[in-house]
Amino acid sequence: MLICPQCKFENPNSNKFCQNCGTSLTHKVCPECSTDDVPVNALRCYNCGTECGTVFWAIIAKEMTGEALGDEGDGGDEGDLGDEGDEGDEEAISSSSPLCPSSQIALGSYLDSQGRYQLLDPLPTQTLPVTITDVSARVLDCQPYQISPIEAMLASQESDLLTPSVEAGRIPPIAKLYIALQSQGERGIPPIHDAWQQGDMQVVIIEDRSNWQHLLDLWQEETTSSLKILHWCYEMTQLWAVLEPVNCCQSLLNLSNLRLDEDQTLALQRLYVESSNSQPVVESPEDTQVQISAISEEPLTIQALGRVWQGLFRQSQRTQFGSIVQMLGDLELGKIETIAQLRSRLEEISVELEALGSANLPPINEKNTAVPTIPLSDEPEDSISKTDDMPTVVLTMQLSSLEDAGRTDVGNQRHHNEDYYGIETKIDKLELPKSRVLQGRGLYILCDGMGGHAGGEIASELAVNTLRQYFQKHWIANQLPTEESIREAVYLANEAIYKLNQQDARSGVGRMGTTLAMLLIQDTQAAVAHVGDSRLYRLTRKRGLEQVTVDHEVGQREITRGVEASIAYGRPDAYQLTQALGPRDQNSIDPNVDFFQINEDTLMLLVSDGLSDNDLLETHWQTHLEPLLSSGINLEQGITDLIDLANQHNGHDNITGILIRAKVRPNLES
Repeated sequence: MLICPQCKFENPNSNKFCQNCGTSLTHKVCPECSTDDVPVNALRCYNCGTECGTVFWAIIAKEMTGEALGDEGDGGDEGDLGDEGDEGDEEAISSSSPLCPSSQIALGSYLDSQGRYQLLDPLPTQTLPVTITDVSARVLDCQPYQISPIEAMLASQESDLLTPSVEAGRIPPIAKLYIALQSQGERGIPPIHDAWQQGDMQVVIIEDRSNWQHLLDLWQEETTSSLKILHWCYEMTQLWAVLEPVNCCQSLLNLSNLRLDEDQTLALQRLYVESSNSQPVVESPEDTQVQISAISEEPLTIQALGRVWQGLFRQSQRTQFGSIVQMLGDLELGKIETIAQLRSRLEEISVELEALGSANLPPINEKNTAVPTIPLSDEPEDSISKTDDMPTVVLTMQLSSLEDAGRTDVGNQRHHNEDYYGIETKIDKLELPKSRVLQGRGLYILCDGMGGHAGGEIASELAVNTLRQYFQKHWIANQLPTEESIREAVYLANEAIYKLNQQDARSGVGRMGTTLAMLLIQDTQAAVAHVGDSRLYRLTRKRGLEQVTVDHEVGQREITRGVEASIAYGRPDAYQLTQALGPRDQNSIDPNVDFFQINEDTLMLLVSDGLSDNDLLETHWQTHLEPLLSSGINLEQGITDLIDLANQHNGHDNITGILIRAKVRPNLES
């Protein structure tokens, strides 16, 4: 089936246009010059030459059997990708190599019999006196809207690796590694796109990260602080804990495989599988590439991480400071035996750096460079090794960017729009050669009015303006308002509408009112206040989509009283509001006010019920919200797509949404 790039509707393969929204399924729009008839299978725009094709990274591997696979432990039936740590485009093959079938694949030809994945890089001939078991190269997806069996399987959210549409024999063993790790939501592992078995050859198509920044390049920059380097080391320990159960820790031992995403978070270009009887070590050849070789019969231990860090310091020609020197020495001597102990040591060093008030330390030459032991957790060691709820590092986080976009739409059935919203964002930035500090303040208000024409729309606009004016006077610089202050603002908005109702002698259903969902952000602190059924959602890569607010309606009220949800929402008045601003005095409302920290990149979404009804966001968040966590995706287009989605599936009410994207990074200037 063909997935529409605009509305995500599933179309038959024969369709040339989406039967739901009319978007072309054979041509696309160039992002640079807006030419709208570029074939979807073209690598570049014919008008301006911009590369706009869908490019992936292909791994072509020889399936290993018997002893070559080694002891796979919990990793399933993974294939061994060999001990060579270089990137695929630097590896070579010939007719005498185990990969001789792939040597027949010429530049511009297809890897698959369906003519989908076209080779963009030549596969070189063998020049190394070693046996290579896989090669890698960029490929162009000439059928980018065609869902792959792997994608369909992952979308089904089945716990089993197999679905009826994917035969067991067609899933290469190495593909199962990517599938298993992707199901854990680990951002550092490249997501898998497609995979198939072709005789004894395995082909895996993953995200192309070949143009991502090398860790080594930024490690050696003079402006990169010691705390930042410490943070990357900590991220490596987190990845180690994820990779160890599936025998893929070797992926961390090749410097050319260590990349950084747009937020300078550590990521892998691809996975490498080590056999259980090899101990990869990092060597330092004259060029900047780091080779991985095996030495005899030793299990892979965290000492290998210490050698990677030593290699990074050596290649970057950065001076190691005292605490790092001692930690690396203890690693090599086996005094640090577990990943939990290593994390604890990194946390101690970060505390030491922050206590000195500097993100950089000069080299320490004293003999005694020990740091005091600081109890950081009362949990047992095996709990510490789990990564699910671990903080990124003991460092505090700071805001690195704050963006927003809002839009309201009347919907398909209403004649006027009673929704109203307000956005106020203020950014103060101080940037120096060796430091960058960003302070952000945001006030985001969404109201869904009620009371009919010249009623609901007046109430919603009055509430937004009253709240804005209050915080313009009472929001102290660089400090989030208190709960008392926020509640006072809500009561004032209620009073303004209530007085207008009294003045106009409105009664019954003629009394105007409005819901409220309000978000306040000060740097990495946030507060939410709400009345009614307008909502705040929060999305992070770690936790997925969460509904932060709980609707003030009869059904929810009954649930809090202990009534089963099916019975509570079986009432005819289940969706009737129990609270709203304006119809009654402040004694009748009790706004919910909650606070939370923004400790990871977060997308927040304020919505009226026209956008949240019928579980629309819960159903479509992976396609319409999750991509918006990336800085490269435009929020204005994102909110437009959400409004269009709501009009397609709801449309019975006014539709309003505000998107807020807050990105954070470790506070290296503390």
